[in-house]
Amino acid sequence: MPIDILPIVKNPTKVLRRRAEAIRADEIATPKIQRLIKAMKATLAETPDGVGLAASQVGETLRLFIVSAEADQINKSDEQPDKEKEGRADERAEIREKRTWTYDVYINPVVLKQARKKISDAEGCLSVPGKFGIVRRVEKITVEALDEAGKKVTKVGTRFVARVIQHELDHLDGVLFIDKVDQWLDTP
Repeated sequence: MPIDILPIVKNPTKVLRRRAEAIRADEIATPKIQRLIKAMKATLAETPDGVGLAASQVGETLRLFIVSAEADQINKSDEQPDKEKEGRADERAEIREKRTWTYDVYINPVVLKQARKKISDAEGCLSVPGKFGIVRRVEKITVEALDEAGKKVTKVGTRFVARVIQHELDHLDGVLFIDKVDQWLDTP
């Protein structure tokens, strides 16, 4: 049976502004939640510019989001010296076409710790197409959640991964990045 690609909900759809509900531990293994996780992975895989996706972005008010391993790859490429970054966009496009990414699943995530240091950087959102802005977020975050098997996991995100996690956590509380923009960026 093929996995569904779900439509991405766009702002100002009300589901994006609702606080998501926790998923009971005994619900995680149900066909409904497992299908949703698989469909979210398939949807994100088909979305060229996305590295994270919250359940609310596909119309479900559940405390669930996924983050692509591509976010880790972006962190690594951002650590390269500027000389090595030249041509990175072409390289990233080529890698994206060839690689099948894995996804971290966060169910009922709770922030355990976050750094004091904040970094301002550009952000966009699949639910707010065509808009980009500078958002200030903490540089490092530690989150505890349940994975897709219902196992408790602790994840530490730094720099770009921390940004993605915070962006997705905001979705679970009905907050969009446009609520936090310090400066809008011109779009082509």
